Amino acid sequence: MTDFYETLAARIDARFGAQIERFASRCGELTYEVPRENLVEVATALRDELGFEQLVDLCGVDYLTYGTDEWMTESATERGFSRGVQRDSVIMDESDTFDPRRFAVVYHLLSLKHNARLRLRVFTGSDNPPVVDSVVDIWNSANWFEREAFDLYGILFDGHPDLRRILTDYGFIGYPFRKDFPLIGTVEVRYDPEKGRVAYQPVSIEPRTLVPKVIRDDNRYRPELKDRPHG
Repeated sequence: MTDFYETLAARIDARFGAQIERFASRCGELTYEVPRENLVEVATALRDELGFEQLVDLCGVDYLTYGTDEWMTESATERGFSRGVQRDSVIMDESDTFDPRRFAVVYHLLSLKHNARLRLRVFTGSDNPPVVDSVVDIWNSANWFEREAFDLYGILFDGHPDLRRILTDYGFIGYPFRKDFPLIGTVEVRYDPEKGRVAYQPVSIEPRTLVPKVIRDDNRYRPELKDRPHG
């Protein structure tokens, strides 16, 4: 981490204190975790007081299998990802709860004024469905990003003006980016000439593992490229 970012981190720590917690980042990003009850207050202050006027990206994360053996290597294998095999889709009952640190929402912020980037992470807790506050009123660009996270992970954003699916079909069941959703899906679409319309049927393809595992550091994070002085 450069002196510039350490100075910025000191300002953030002084402003928010125990409201947020700093976490180490493998790729050297300045990363903080904020409790979901503090999200709106912290996000507003980051925009108004610290100059993070732009939300570059927002994404959901499912930590269901994080840290398992399939991620414990940086070498390649011809056998491919173990997630490529058949897994049962889990449709949870509304009374079930999640591991409090299973689902998270990650916010990537940019300060044009200071040429600085910041990452926030908020865990959704054990609620089913998972839910956090919307930040559309703080950064308008969050509108479609939050719809995408809802569509793919089933995360609700309280206060969103129009929370509906954005990538999948209106009748789609389940959330395809959850780790317990089968990679081959659950249904397929075909044209039914007798009915004269598109029809759904159970998926018929066979699950196969085709993707070799190669985990490597992105060269964009090489120190000589990313740790340049800020003008």
